[in-house]
Amino acid sequence: MMMENNEGDDEEGYLDSDDSDDDTTSHYIVLSEDDIQRRQEGDILEVSSVLSISTFEASILLHHYNWSITNLNDAWFADEEKVRTAVGLLKKPVIIQHPKAKKLTCGICFDNYRQHRMHAAACGHLFCRSCWNSYISTSINDGPGCLMLRCPDPSCGAAVGQEMINVLVSDEAKAKYARYLLRSYVEASRKSKWCPAPGCGYAVEFVLGSGSYDVSCKCTHSFCWNCTEEVHRPVECDMVAKWILKNSAESENTTWILANSKPCPKCKRPIEKRDGCMHMTCTPPCKFEFCWLCLGSWSDHGNKTGGFYACNRYEIARKEGKYDRTEERRQMAKRSIERYTHYYERWAANEKSRVKAMKDLQAMQTVHVEKLMSMDNGQSELQLKFITEAWLQIIECRLVLKWTYAYGYYLPEHEETKMQFFEYLQGEAESGLERLHQCAEVDLKSLIEGKSQENFNEFRNKLSGLTTVTRNYFENLVRALENGLADVDTFGACSKSGNSKASIAVEEKKSGRGEGTISRSQQQQSWSCESCTYFNQESPTICQICNQHRGGSWSCGRCTYFNNASATLCLMCNQQR
Repeated sequence: MMMENNEGDDEEGYLDSDDSDDDTTSHYIVLSEDDIQRRQEGDILEVSSVLSISTFEASILLHHYNWSITNLNDAWFADEEKVRTAVGLLKKPVIIQHPKAKKLTCGICFDNYRQHRMHAAACGHLFCRSCWNSYISTSINDGPGCLMLRCPDPSCGAAVGQEMINVLVSDEAKAKYARYLLRSYVEASRKSKWCPAPGCGYAVEFVLGSGSYDVSCKCTHSFCWNCTEEVHRPVECDMVAKWILKNSAESENTTWILANSKPCPKCKRPIEKRDGCMHMTCTPPCKFEFCWLCLGSWSDHGNKTGGFYACNRYEIARKEGKYDRTEERRQMAKRSIERYTHYYERWAANEKSRVKAMKDLQAMQTVHVEKLMSMDNGQSELQLKFITEAWLQIIECRLVLKWTYAYGYYLPEHEETKMQFFEYLQGEAESGLERLHQCAEVDLKSLIEGKSQENFNEFRNKLSGLTTVTRNYFENLVRALENGLADVDTFGACSKSGNSKASIAVEEKKSGRGEGTISRSQQQQSWSCESCTYFNQESPTICQICNQHRGGSWSCGRCTYFNNASATLCLMCNQQR
């Protein structure tokens, strides 16, 4: 297969061809190992034909030039001798004749062998088959460095090609070498990466500059192509790296020690006080006794200093400001830990909920669907697709919600209005997700067990509606965070374009007004959707959140759900109109 190269992108020319077997989307292609091998073999054949060399030599050259045909051709035709020297390819193999010798000496083990048991690379240095096998096998077991294997003679730099490897080593070692060669083809490119899922053999070729880095492999694993971590919208890759590092870094232990302990005045070992009096005794072998408050020797304390539960010396020194800086550092450390714990616990809880939702989806597909299909007036599998879509939406939203807590942690604390705006958007999205999750989990179970009073069609409308509303809530949340919460300016006030309910809620929170006290100018400029309560600009007739038309319906007073004008009971909570 002949491969076309793009002159403007030398390093990635080998990825520009099309294969009918590729799983193609708008901005990336999922490649199997067979697809990659066909492309690799095509490049090798092309170089072999153009440069009039063997395929094994072409493979060594391409690997040296990171599988860029253009770079290889430029260097080859500019100075072939220089390229050969750098790679270790000789123009003609050196053939040393030993017509009279019955046995030859191996240059490694120095044993004598018959000529048919001796082998040499193009340089002609002879070694026995056993030493060659050990040398090559050890190099292969050491890793991908075996792709640049040279002659064992210390003074020689001749390359050892795959043709020798295929003859001299075991099938296992040959397969491992071939796999290193295949993986090098992908790893040399800036446009392709291996799927990071354990045991996955697919690679993803990405169209650079095409937008979102979110990709899904054929193995069902979704990840960010840029950093190969899990999909993490709306958080940037550098923030994800900082968050993951923080979760595993020893710095958190240091902060905790600073916030919750004091050093022994004698040996400086950190000591934590849980309860009891101020008389502290350090652990052996130190055994120093001191006052917890002022850190002075306990021999200088007693009833005259306030007894076991107080320290007059500390109170006097504190009033003089001697302990201000230490206490300030300790309080700052405590606040830092409390803030981090707040966001980390919710980040981890949403990950746990996401994993459980994935298990529930599998149970639904294998157990619940069969029960629904076997019920009276049972539905077909196609008609039950909306349940699967709801669970997939839950899983996706849990992942987004999880990473919004990392976003919130790194949001500057001094930007209070942005923080309020963020918390409002996050809270609205989370509330919608909880309603959807409860419907998909609890209401579905009640329907299957026959405990629910609603029929299947009512449940389908309810779940489908919640799925749509939740999806739109999260789309708006992601859009707002990716735009850096642009609806709120740096001075802590809403921008002119921020006429949503979120913006109004932030203003009310700042000014101390209660809910529902929207100004007349704001009422004139926007309208509230009766489905999701989102405040839209005056001109649109369709809600930007849930895509419902303006007017012609009624909103439930209990749950605010948008119902058809003809309905007398709320589809969500059965509340009377």
